[in-house]
Amino acid sequence: MEKRWELTEAPFIPLRNIVIFPYMVIPLLVGRPKSIASIEKALTQGKMIVLATQKKGIVEEPTEEDIYDVGVGAEILQILKLPDGTYRILVEGIQRVKIKKFYTNEDYWKVEVEPVENRSEEKDLRQEALIRLILEKFTIYADLNKKVPQDLIISLSTTEDPERFADMVAANLFIGVEEKQAILSTIDVTERLQKIAQILEREVTILELSRKIDDEVRSKIEKSQKEYFLREKLKEIEKELGEVGEDVGEIGEYRKKMKGRKYPDYVKEKIEEQLERLKKTPVMSPESGVIRTYLDWLIELPWEKRTRDRIDIKKARRILDKNHYDLKDVKERILELIAVKKLTKNIKGPIICFVGPPGVGKTSLGRSIAEALNRKFVHVSLGGIRDEAEIRGHRRTYVGAMPGRIIEGIKQAGVKNPVFLLDEIDKVGADFRGDPTAALLEALDPEQNNAFSDHYIELPFDLSEVLFITTANIVDTIPPALLDRMEVISLPGYIDEEKVEIAKKFIIPKQLKAHGLKPSDVKFTDEALYKLIREYTREAGLRNLERTIMRVMRKVAKEKVEKGKTGVEITVKNLKKYLGNPIFFTSMQEKKSQIGVVCGMVVTQAGGDIVYIEATKMKGKGNLILTGQLGDVMKESAQAALSYVRAHAKSLGVDPDFYGKYDIHIHVPEGAVPKEGPSAGVTIFTALVSILTDKKVNKDVAMTGEITLRGRVLPVGGIKEKVLGAYRAGIKTIVLPKQNKEDLEKIPKAAKNKLKFVLIDSVEEALKVALES
Repeated sequence: MEKRWELTEAPFIPLRNIVIFPYMVIPLLVGRPKSIASIEKALTQGKMIVLATQKKGIVEEPTEEDIYDVGVGAEILQILKLPDGTYRILVEGIQRVKIKKFYTNEDYWKVEVEPVENRSEEKDLRQEALIRLILEKFTIYADLNKKVPQDLIISLSTTEDPERFADMVAANLFIGVEEKQAILSTIDVTERLQKIAQILEREVTILELSRKIDDEVRSKIEKSQKEYFLREKLKEIEKELGEVGEDVGEIGEYRKKMKGRKYPDYVKEKIEEQLERLKKTPVMSPESGVIRTYLDWLIELPWEKRTRDRIDIKKARRILDKNHYDLKDVKERILELIAVKKLTKNIKGPIICFVGPPGVGKTSLGRSIAEALNRKFVHVSLGGIRDEAEIRGHRRTYVGAMPGRIIEGIKQAGVKNPVFLLDEIDKVGADFRGDPTAALLEALDPEQNNAFSDHYIELPFDLSEVLFITTANIVDTIPPALLDRMEVISLPGYIDEEKVEIAKKFIIPKQLKAHGLKPSDVKFTDEALYKLIREYTREAGLRNLERTIMRVMRKVAKEKVEKGKTGVEITVKNLKKYLGNPIFFTSMQEKKSQIGVVCGMVVTQAGGDIVYIEATKMKGKGNLILTGQLGDVMKESAQAALSYVRAHAKSLGVDPDFYGKYDIHIHVPEGAVPKEGPSAGVTIFTALVSILTDKKVNKDVAMTGEITLRGRVLPVGGIKEKVLGAYRAGIKTIVLPKQNKEDLEKIPKAAKNKLKFVLIDSVEEALKVALES
């Protein structure tokens, strides 16, 4: 006969980390004094007791708020008092009860409860479906979780009562206390079965995944153990056959790899030494993996393998001309190298450094040189590298150690004489891990790199046949010792005429192919290209020009697909339709001549440019104000210019007492950009004389040059870049130091023919050209 709970008040025991369901028989260990008192009280009242779970198991003296309000009325079946005073009891859950009141004044825990009746009157179809589903899932669950007793499945399959079925399943689920309490608190049987079905679905999925992972791990371990067993067996078989040390097994595989390859004697000795170590090292040892990786590197490095150079100057010239427009100095240097190679078989690979603004073709030049020489090409970017180990490698004592980028590049090339491009060498940093540029000193020194030592390889590798090419935007950040080992070739940038030719011969054909267009689909007029270069791009290189042409190509491709439009001609008139409003103005010099505004010339990472130096005077007491983020050298140039004006005021037509009447303010615009160098001396001097004589400065004149206190004009650097920058800006007359006359030979004829050059020895000569009468 089924037991029912009939009491309204009963002793109570709070449970920790366990939820008891009706029909559940479970032993409990009771140790809290009040809980023991509750048991003793229950023994005098028919052994009936209420059990409910604490919300937090760590609470020693729970209050009403710490107990879940739905528990179970239970009967004490057995009781055993232990020597330490605690009780071990066996209880059976009878029926759900809801706690209505919690008595706190008693010596034992006591609660007022009411039995909870099931809201479902009879078993319906939905319950039947849920019971079948749960039984099916629980069978799988019991199979996956060995803690579930197997005879429980038989008991469940013969249980007709849905409520009893649900509670039996819930009691045997290995889930959290909160989830079990949620099931216990669910009164409606159908809803309770639904929750159990959802939890079972999740738990079965987790257990299946866990078993899958367990099987995978076990199979890997078994495979590793099997491999170890077979290798040990193989060793024993080799001993029996007397074949130990012959070309068999893993050692034999390495020897096969070595066949047909040439190695220096010291490399062969090292390989043999490592093979002996591998023989004696257990397969399961981590050291065996380190030895194998090291052997792979030693065997696969091209110690004696090289490509045969193409000693054909005419063919090399054709390849260079095909890939690059102009760049005569660079091409001549490469052809000279080939000529010397033809005359002397053994030549140490030179280290060439291409310096220039972004987009002028430094990196692509490396590929063309490799093609011209018929050599393999390796490209390594050094930008942002701060660890010396990136160049020299890590020592093999470190976990995951690998060779440095140079040895890695040589292995990638597969030969010992590739063209090796070290890109962005000016952006190498240094920190607590070492200075990578110091490691490059050995690699880039023709006198030392025939025995380059990588920390990982630990054997000297001959880099003397490698043609190293480095690239940089500026040389200022390259350490002097490293710069001294390289032959610097400057690529200052292109003038508009050169850009037009490059666009027609290289960029437009390349982008037509990339966008699936034919030459007949789109054509650019020369005038449109000039406008595109001057008003939509402002750079020394070609990257923005290529991107802008790509924008046009995309719009043409869209028109062709949507409207079937072909034969588009890009002209000055319709360029705006494809690119929008111009970004830059054609003439970037001042629109009119002004007092105290003089055009100077500068060199930036983007190539040459112009900058306007502004001066003004105001009533004061001879103070000199300098603004625009000027460096110390530039401030000293301004002071020297002012001192010269004061000392020669009469001959310059300036009021000798101006210094006591006025404050002078010199400003260089774009104040956020730092400026440094002595080359603005002449420009500042001209601005000072202009404001003190109230004479305008010709807007078409730009100048550069260092000034001395005696009025002499000294030579400065970067003349080619500065002149090209002024030419792009629309300047017509350029004032230069006379000692820079030889630098004019490097300026392209197209620019040189459109500019007027005035060479000066003293600052007064600049005034004759710059100041308007």
